[in-house]
Amino acid sequence: MTMHALIVDPGAPASLRLATTPEPQPAPHQALLEVRHISLNRGEIAFAARQPPGTVHGYDAAGIVIRPAADGTGPAAGTRVAAFGPHAWAQYMAADTGALAEVPAHVDLVHAAALPMAGITALRTLRAQPLLGRRVLITGAAGGVGRYAVQLAAIGGAHVIASVGSAERAGGLTALGAHDVVIGLQGIDEPVDLILDNVGGPQLAAAWDLLAPGGSVQNIGWASDEPAVFAPYSLFHIGPPKTMTTFGDTRRPGPDLLTLLNFVAAGRLSPEVDWRGSWKRVTEAAQALLERRIAGKAVLDIEQPTGRQ
Repeated sequence: MTMHALIVDPGAPASLRLATTPEPQPAPHQALLEVRHISLNRGEIAFAARQPPGTVHGYDAAGIVIRPAADGTGPAAGTRVAAFGPHAWAQYMAADTGALAEVPAHVDLVHAAALPMAGITALRTLRAQPLLGRRVLITGAAGGVGRYAVQLAAIGGAHVIASVGSAERAGGLTALGAHDVVIGLQGIDEPVDLILDNVGGPQLAAAWDLLAPGGSVQNIGWASDEPAVFAPYSLFHIGPPKTMTTFGDTRRPGPDLLTLLNFVAAGRLSPEVDWRGSWKRVTEAAQALLERRIAGKAVLDIEQPTGRQ
């Protein structure tokens, strides 16, 4: 049987095109989902061409379980779920049961689809240190990860400093929980305890100088087109160690995805969907992401076939 999916095509706009491809065959530990909505992440778009041509792309999806896992794990048929895993941008997805979370009754699947990659990244990196009473700097705060990080840091009791690239990108961040909204690093005159960096480049090197003794930089993105250059001995520090780490742990995301969904259900976390449309408009959405014209998340609706081919 076949399905429609967004596949990698280096010759297509944004290196993606809608095409017919074989329906996935789930492994025993996987459920088969009928995908209703997907969300795009800027890095997935920027680096799509690095995948082999014909690959079904994407990681974020929400839909309905139509075939539960053969090994008996995971949700039953008919369950509404959010999923994080490869080959998500398709009418059907085979997803590890450990990468699924049931969507609470009052949460829209559109909002559920906006959570996985960006929300889990923000949640897991904010666990690097205790947050209560700490000063947390979030760079690239207008993007998908950034807007989740602002909200989650505020929930954790941090003093949240949201850094954006321009005044036009600052809208709504105070309402989400930011105590200070700055352009670049302007106006930050006290050390910070934790930095979630989505920008990289020269700003990352400058942000390091703002870090308090014992503080940490979590490098989770690189919107800059430039490298970060650190002056000789600028990383050396006497006293409690300052650290810089990267994020890439995507193991068993289901429990964290459920945490995020429960925050949404309780009205404590906004999915921040700024763009929504048919997946036939993927080129339009991808271009808007690359040009940073989307504040938050882009979600695409999947047209389902009337019957399987």
